[in-house]
Amino acid sequence: MCGCMHSTQDQALHLEGDPSLSAAPTSTLAPRKMPKSISVSKQLASVKALRKGSDLEKAIATIALIFRNSSDPDGKLGKATAKNLLQTQFRNFTEGQETKPKYKDLLSELDEHTENKLDFEDFMILLLSITVTSELLQNIWSVKIMK
Repeated sequence: MCGCMHSTQDQALHLEGDPSLSAAPTSTLAPRKMPKSISVSKQLASVKALRKGSDLEKAIATIALIFRNSSDPDGKLGKATAKNLLQTQFRNFTEGQETKPKYKDLLSELDEHTENKLDFEDFMILLLSITVTSELLQNIWSVKIMK
């Protein structure tokens, strides 16, 4: 993983409704946990800035919420948790890759990650690396976009 420092500054989530979901700035390094009983779709709906967000913005926000819901109080994912997320939340991209050298290299790199935990940036890099090598992406590229 790259181990890069986050370049984004803390941003306020524009939340409304539940008073426990304040609009106070949150750090990308130490995310504030939302109760796990709230579905990701409801969490997304509570972010006022995403109400008119694009599909791409909502997709990234969904990844961020899943990461935050699974991370420890320091905003990091343990290796076992990261692997579990890949198996449960990303399986359509990982299926069929188990024997591919590139996929094996990515998982080996995860196992050798010196910090034993992944921050959000490292997790995104892992997801993108798996995505670009997946058979599912090849299927997506072959979908007709015009009549």
